[in-house]
Amino acid sequence: MEFTDDPSQNPHPIGMTVTECHNMIQQSLRTPMVKSLKEHLEKAGCGIDDNFIKAVHCNMNISGGYVPGKGITVCSNELSTQDEVNQVVKHELIHAYDECRAANLNWYNCAHQACSEIRANKLSGDCHFKRELLRGYMKLKGQGKECVLRRSMKSVMANPNCSQYTAKAAIDAVWDRCYNDTAPFDTAP
Repeated sequence: MEFTDDPSQNPHPIGMTVTECHNMIQQSLRTPMVKSLKEHLEKAGCGIDDNFIKAVHCNMNISGGYVPGKGITVCSNELSTQDEVNQVVKHELIHAYDECRAANLNWYNCAHQACSEIRANKLSGDCHFKRELLRGYMKLKGQGKECVLRRSMKSVMANPNCSQYTAKAAIDAVWDRCYNDTAPFDTAP
C-alpha cells in the first residue's frame, strides 16, 4: 500500500479521472523499469494480464495498493502526474514480485509486510533525493534510509494486525536483510 503524501506539501492539485489514470497506466507499462518488473514476474511464473493494474477512484488517502490474487489498484483521485502513476505502479509491482517469489508470504504478518514495504520503498525510487526534497525533507546524508523507514512504518502500521510497537519491531527485525535485497535487480535502481 502506498500512501499519498501530505497534500499541504503538494505543489499541484490532486486528482484525475479514472480514464486519465488508465491512460497513464498504459504509458507506465512502456517504461523500462516497469517492463523489467513485468519480465521478472513472468520469469518467476507470475505473469500479469491486461486487467492486473486498474485505475479506480479511492475513498482512502492512499495512492494505490496491491491486493494478493487480484492485482494492483491505482487511485486516480489521489494522483495528478505521469510520474506519480509510474511510482505507484513500480512500488506495487515490487509487492507482486515479492509475493510471487515467496511461497509463504503472509500480508497479515507484520515482518513479511515490513520486508516488502522496505524493498518497495527503496527499489521503486519512492525515496529518491528529488522526491524527498519536494516533500520538504532536505537532509543531505541518510535521507534515503530515513525515507524508507518512515514510509514503511506508515504502511505497516496501516495493517490492523500491526500496532506502532509491532510495526517498529518487525521493521527492525528484517531491516538489514530486506534493505539490502535488490532482487530482481542486480543493484538498487
